[in-house]
Amino acid sequence: MRRLAPLLLAGLAALSLALAPVANAQTQRKQLLEYPSIHHPVVGTRGMVASQNEIATQVGADILRKGGNAVDAAVAVAFALAVTLPRAGNIGGDGFMLIHIGETKKTTVIDFRSVAPRAATQAMFVNRDGEESSRASRGYRAPAVPGTVAGLALAHRQYGKLPWKAVVAPAIALARDGVVLSPDEAFVFSWAQERMTESEAGRAAFYKADGGLYKAGEILRQPDLAWSLQQISDHGADAFYKGEIAKRFAADMKAHGGLITLEDLAAYRAVVREPLMGTYRGYTVATTPPASAGGATLLLMLNMLETFDLKALGGAGASGVLHIMAEVMKLGYADRYKHMGDTDFVKVPLKGYTSKAYAAERAKLIAPDRALPAAQLGAGDPWKFESPSTTHFSVADADGNAVSTTYTLGADFGSGVVVAGGGFVLNNQMNNYSHGQAVKAAARGEPAPPNAMAPGKRMLSTMMPTIIFKDGKPWLITGTPGGSTIIDTVLQVIVNVIDFDLNVAEAVHQPRIFQNASDTLEVEPNFNPDTVAALRAKGHPVKTAETMGSAQSIMIDKGLYLGAADPRRPGALAVAP
Repeated sequence: MRRLAPLLLAGLAALSLALAPVANAQTQRKQLLEYPSIHHPVVGTRGMVASQNEIATQVGADILRKGGNAVDAAVAVAFALAVTLPRAGNIGGDGFMLIHIGETKKTTVIDFRSVAPRAATQAMFVNRDGEESSRASRGYRAPAVPGTVAGLALAHRQYGKLPWKAVVAPAIALARDGVVLSPDEAFVFSWAQERMTESEAGRAAFYKADGGLYKAGEILRQPDLAWSLQQISDHGADAFYKGEIAKRFAADMKAHGGLITLEDLAAYRAVVREPLMGTYRGYTVATTPPASAGGATLLLMLNMLETFDLKALGGAGASGVLHIMAEVMKLGYADRYKHMGDTDFVKVPLKGYTSKAYAAERAKLIAPDRALPAAQLGAGDPWKFESPSTTHFSVADADGNAVSTTYTLGADFGSGVVVAGGGFVLNNQMNNYSHGQAVKAAARGEPAPPNAMAPGKRMLSTMMPTIIFKDGKPWLITGTPGGSTIIDTVLQVIVNVIDFDLNVAEAVHQPRIFQNASDTLEVEPNFNPDTVAALRAKGHPVKTAETMGSAQSIMIDKGLYLGAADPRRPGALAVAP
């Protein structure tokens, strides 16, 4: 039986029942309470919200208490994060929302990934050496056309329960009245001060009139952002893409040599897509399709892992387990880089890429006792298996609805540009195309890579909100920010709960590794030195890196909602309504 954290909550009889398998006679002999884990999830009976910011989490929980459903709460959390977590939460960025509706048992994806402006050309984003230039990452040419507002509006229009104004209102109040900065939030603005000099509006939004820093405990008010949110509340997404916000946005771009025009904004569309579906050890996995490259890569990795008996290699975190996972990650990333792109523009072998047979073929390359060079493993050929893609939050409600959302500005604080009079930070997603590879391919007379830039094209993303189903119902709702580490982080959370029976808090708190298509295996700080030595003995060049991801997750088990706030990002919180 899966272990649940035995939190003593008054009146929570269901929790006692969930922990009942210990024989009554044995229980009577014990005189002291015993807790099987040092990591305990938050427990609820009517739903759960988990996000990277405690204020935004409380906003979502309040929406559920007021009768809203999981989609209402998710939309409210997303708008609140634009105020309380401006380095990642946004209305100037993009992302993916994975939604499961309990009544219809329908699972769908809202793809609100950014697109390249019509005026964008390859030459704008490379230097004389054919390498990507800094203009793709910072300043007024770095932003792609944002998708967040369109995506949230589409999700609410199709699945929301409360009025639109009700889900935007909390964010308006937070921006207008201000939020008290925590020590971490105050530090973040200090860290970002140089980047945020890209625009005068950025300096005005997040720093004092004399250029000084706000300190922990002081109130940060964002009146321009409050105005934008009020426009969105009053006029819907059209305010952002065709109305007064759009006019200010386009004028600011034009004044500073940016690329996004009124026509680009008016032409943007969020897209409803079918999720990618797979299985892992009897559980059903729903995740995001391209332009998310993460979902397909996750399914490939899980399919490869399924060919190994991980339990026989030890527990979670054992060197034998981590070795197999690292090699699987190496293979998965090699295929991701070669084959993934926006399916509206290029053909992608999704059926082959996610097939069990292809995964079994790739898994045969893994040596059980030693790491193989990435160049030797290389990318595979999924085409012959064909038949005729930050911050994350998770929400679940009492009606069986579940939402997993990951959205982003790209880098922390994105391009560093704040729209004059709009108060929102713009993304830097133009650096997520394969600019350098496209230039080299053209020089060799080869076809452009699948992720080459084109006007109106979505750039690849590793974002991959994911839901695991047990007996046809949402069981694990997860996802994470973290750039290139996203896929590996979600993979490890899933393996921890399915293969090693960890509760959701244990699974989220476990130390993580990251391996891409290179030879270096990265581990989090203070990783077990004996495990590191064992991995090095297998031929893994191990490097200590920073913490990885922020997997705000929910498990629904035996009628309980179990929330796990990932402690890697200060301020994360899980709350039951």
